Amino acid sequence: MTRPSTPSPAWRPGMPGGSNLPSGPGGQPAAPSGDGHGPETGPPTVTIGTYPDYPSAQRVVDYLADNRFPVEHAAIIGTNLTLVETVMGRMTTGRAALIGAGTGAWFGLFIGLLFGIFTAGSWLAVIVVGLVIGAIWGAVFGAVAHAMTGGQRDFTSASSLRASQYAVTVHADLADQARQLLGRMHLTPTGATAR
Repeated sequence: MTRPSTPSPAWRPGMPGGSNLPSGPGGQPAAPSGDGHGPETGPPTVTIGTYPDYPSAQRVVDYLADNRFPVEHAAIIGTNLTLVETVMGRMTTGRAALIGAGTGAWFGLFIGLLFGIFTAGSWLAVIVVGLVIGAIWGAVFGAVAHAMTGGQRDFTSASSLRASQYAVTVHADLADQARQLLGRMHLTPTGATAR
């Protein structure tokens, strides 16, 4: 015969064992911080200029740094990010083997140098053997890895993120100083708004 189980009371502040509970959803409620609209982002910032490409924004921050502006209070913010994957060429099993051989040769050279240091005999032969064995195994692994894709990615590519514009922001209390320096640089900052 089984006895009906009685539900245990829920934990309340002030009950024994309360100090052993973690903060957050499973334990005591975490203390709210900020205005409830996300994590604290620090002091308010001001956009001192927007630029069409990253080198222009980088040049502005570099100019500020050269003129002893505290650039640790500045940021470059890219907006409207786009992922661009540039196709470099067709990937064949032979090309995959060649790339693998190059990578394997570098690794074999490293291992050969490592063993060559501790070899009493011909250290040059150890380095050459390591390089050749690394190239062979790299070629084999490169060809096998490409063959295992089943022809679903027969090209090489390079990915990059691009933004439509780049904004340079600084802490609000330093905005006037930054604008004065930019005035000497003969750049007209655009889009100066508070964030």
